[in-house]
Amino acid sequence: MGLFRKGGEKKRRFQMREKMMSIGDDYWIEDEDGNKAFKVDGKAMSIRDTWVLEDANGREVATIREKKLSIRDKIKIEITGTDGQKQEAQVKKGIVGIRDRFEVDVENGHDLKIKGNFADHEYKIHRDGDKIAEISKKWFKLRDTYGVEIEHAADAVLILAVTVAVDAMSHEIA
Repeated sequence: MGLFRKGGEKKRRFQMREKMMSIGDDYWIEDEDGNKAFKVDGKAMSIRDTWVLEDANGREVATIREKKLSIRDKIKIEITGTDGQKQEAQVKKGIVGIRDRFEVDVENGHDLKIKGNFADHEYKIHRDGDKIAEISKKWFKLRDTYGVEIEHAADAVLILAVTVAVDAMSHEIA
């Protein structure tokens, strides 16, 4: 199972801001107490759009890459564990009827399925049929803010990286 699944840790909630993910821009993801938890560093590169997720201490914990010259249908995520071990996941967009959905192929782990209203930041992430995260605006009164509630703290880096990828694929981020 690698880096992506460890049980017994409490639920975590993070706050993200809409329209803050332009390439080249940096922004903070705050935890449920309003503390800066993760920094998203947007890097503009010639062939790929890249976001680097850093913890509050500045340690790189994930890299999210999208090819600029391809259709926005796949984004690669590389997670770096505290022990330096790396694991990959790939977010893929699929079409079901008139609704979009996403799947996350997790290297040596359990894949994820994502369904909901992506344009309005109202969706859920499931692993093996169990909800492991919910993305919603309902927890915050600020208009341009939405929350990411994660069932197990150990999944935080993966889920936040997936949320960045889904935002990139669902909204015109440039």
